[in-house]
Amino acid sequence: MSYSETMLDQLSGGQLDDAKKSFALALRNDDDDTLYSLAEELYGLGFLNQSRRTYLKLLEKYPDEDQLRTALADIAIDEGESDEALSYLDQINEDSPAYLESLLVAADLYQTQELFEVSERKLLNAYEIAPDEPVVLFALAEFYYMMGQYEQAIPYYFDLIKSGETTFAQVDLAGRIGTAEAQRGHFEQALGYLEQVKPEFQTSDVKFQTGFTQLQLKQTKDAIETLENLREEDPQYATLYQPLAQAYQQDNDEEQALQTLKEGMGVDEYNENLYEYAADVASHLDEEQLVGEYLLDAYQINPENLSIVLKYSNWLLKQNQYSANVELLKPIIEQDEVDPQMYWNLAISYQHTEKLELAGQYFEAAQPFFTDQPDFLRQATYYYREMGQFDQMLETLRKYVALVPDDAEMALMLEDYEI
Repeated sequence: MSYSETMLDQLSGGQLDDAKKSFALALRNDDDDTLYSLAEELYGLGFLNQSRRTYLKLLEKYPDEDQLRTALADIAIDEGESDEALSYLDQINEDSPAYLESLLVAADLYQTQELFEVSERKLLNAYEIAPDEPVVLFALAEFYYMMGQYEQAIPYYFDLIKSGETTFAQVDLAGRIGTAEAQRGHFEQALGYLEQVKPEFQTSDVKFQTGFTQLQLKQTKDAIETLENLREEDPQYATLYQPLAQAYQQDNDEEQALQTLKEGMGVDEYNENLYEYAADVASHLDEEQLVGEYLLDAYQINPENLSIVLKYSNWLLKQNQYSANVELLKPIIEQDEVDPQMYWNLAISYQHTEKLELAGQYFEAAQPFFTDQPDFLRQATYYYREMGQFDQMLETLRKYVALVPDDAEMALMLEDYEI
């Protein structure tokens, strides 16, 4: 048995001190092929420093072996040493047998630095050199997939499948295509591919994507079965709870939808979307107190979410909690981009808290956005009448009656004031 093999056995047995001694003996005594295999094994096990030392020893002996430089660049990338990685890669010329591999390693490096355009150029350069090389096709497909450019990723996955590959680097290609098609909104095509994924590659991600796709296709029972199966196997997969609740809603089971969301909150307690959705479901169940509790929770998690702020504001108005609504909206209303409904809500709140001048300020701010909304025009009309602002009242009242001519009370008011 070589010293390299002895070292690997000792590492697997947790004998680290003995492995250290065997490593030193391996570097001095084992042949070059054995040392190269040792370097690969050590890299795979995560012993990067020992792997680097082995490759460097070989590079001293074989300075023209550029494959050693790409291996050293990989290690440098893993350790966050970008300059060192580039130094190795820059030493590899275009006529080198390792040049293709160096392009792939460089692409990986530039991705880690978020220099995606440079990474793409490296990959396309590799594709020009070896358009049929599976590792190049896979690298390009995965790059575009990671970037969310699914339409560009799919043809490279197809090319791999046409070359006879069904999996690559422990990735099921049908599953990748299915997910990519689902992300493009092509749900029927997506489900066809997702259903081809082999059992050993049925990861939580694949099961989730399958259930989500079934939900989009209104295959409600299938979606519930798939997502419940996922919940049983992987209850910490937080993303499953909202679409599962949606599936129960599609199945007209609001109670189970709400229970599912509650369980989701236990897994992902800081996901404001779960609380916001739970408020919507609770509203359908006429559980008004729960609506307020969930919206308050959602707001406290993310007070910058204006959708949640507006829903909570609407709920406060419904509960006649006008002062609380003012306190909610005051710090938000000064922002550059505000939903005009907030102006309307503030106008109502100030009116009911006897701050009539402020109410008028926000009725004026809201008016350009709600000139075709009868409810707003009716409220504004009564406000202007209360304030004795008859010109504004008549203007608003005329707009209202034009929209709702069969409202006898308002039509009569218009007649009275136009006499």
